[in-house]
Amino acid sequence: MKLARTVTLAAVALGVAQAAQADITIGSWNLKHLGWNNGKQLDDVAYVAQGADLWALQEVMDGEAVTQLERQLEAQTGESWSSMTSHEVGRSTYQESYTYLWRDAAVEYTQGAVVYLDPGDEFAREPFLAEFRDIESDQEIALATVHIIYGDSRADRTPEIRELAEIWDWMSEVYPDTPRIIAGDYNLEPDEAAWQPLRDAGAGPAITSGASTLSKTDGQYANLYDNLWFDPSTLDVTSQSVVRFPNLLNMTHEQARDVVSDHAPVYITLGDASARFVSLALSDADVASTRSSDCIDLNSASASQLDELPNVGPARAEDIIDGRSWGSADELVGIDGIGPARMQEIQDSGLLCG
Repeated sequence: MKLARTVTLAAVALGVAQAAQADITIGSWNLKHLGWNNGKQLDDVAYVAQGADLWALQEVMDGEAVTQLERQLEAQTGESWSSMTSHEVGRSTYQESYTYLWRDAAVEYTQGAVVYLDPGDEFAREPFLAEFRDIESDQEIALATVHIIYGDSRADRTPEIRELAEIWDWMSEVYPDTPRIIAGDYNLEPDEAAWQPLRDAGAGPAITSGASTLSKTDGQYANLYDNLWFDPSTLDVTSQSVVRFPNLLNMTHEQARDVVSDHAPVYITLGDASARFVSLALSDADVASTRSSDCIDLNSASASQLDELPNVGPARAEDIIDGRSWGSADELVGIDGIGPARMQEIQDSGLLCG
C-alpha cells in the first residue's frame, strides 16, 4: 500500500542493519518554498526527481504539493512513489517542513521517523530522521535531513553545523549498526572549520568541489551549500554529483530559479546503482543555441569540472585526465566503474561540449 503521511513525533524503534551493500541513488534538494503560490512547475521538478530513488527535500511549505509531486512522478515514470513529511519546524513565524520521497520499487520506509527533540534548542529548524531499506539488497540506511539557518553571516551558521556531530552520534544510538547519512542545505561550504567535529566523528562530505546554488548570471553557480555527509567506512559511495538541472530542462538560470528552485539537487549512488538524470530531447538548433562556455570538454576540463559530471567523482576525473585524448564520450566505458549505462547518463546530462 502506498505510504503518504505527515509525521509529528514518532517513537523510535531499534533495528539492526543488514550486511548486504545498498544499490540505490540518494538525493538531497532544497525546493525553494514548495507549496507556496510561486509558479513552481511540478512537472519539471518531477522530471528531475525521477533521477534518484530516495530524496531528502527541504523548504516544503505544504503537504498537498508533495502529493501533487508524487502524482507527477507516477505519471512520468509509470511507477509508484511514496512520501513522508514532517510537521512544521522553525522558531519564528517562518516555518517549513522536511519530506522524504522514494520510489517504491527500490526503497521502503522501515522505522524511526522522528523530528529531533533538540533539548538544547540548538537548531532553528530541527532535523528530521528516518530509516529506509534498499528492497533489492535488504540494506538499511539511516537518513537525517536539515536546513541550516542562513542568518546574517557565516558565524550565525556555525553553531548548528557543529551540533551536527551530536546528531551523528545520536543516530548511532537510534539506528544501531546502520550506515548513516546527513543530507541537507547547510548554507556553508564543506571545507569550513565548523565541520571539524563532524569530521572527527568519522563523517565526510560526498561532494567536495563544484557549487549547488544557481547564480543569477546564466550558467554560473555560486556556493556548494548542499551536500550529503556519510561514513566512507560503512557505505560504498560509487559516484556523487551536483545535478545541473537547468541544462536538463533546457532552461536559463533565471527561468530555473523562478519555476523550479535556486538550488541544484545533489546525489550519491551506492554500490552498483546508476542515477537516471537525463536531459529533455533537444532539436539540433536547440543544442547549438544552448551550448556555452560552461560546457565540460573531456580533453581540457579540470578535475573539479569533470567531477561535476554524473557518475564521475575525483578518482574517475583523474582517470579521464590520464586517458586523454578522447574522441567521444563513448570511450569513457574504458574507465573503471563507468559502464554503458553510466556513460549514457554522462552523455544525456547535457553538460558535455560537442
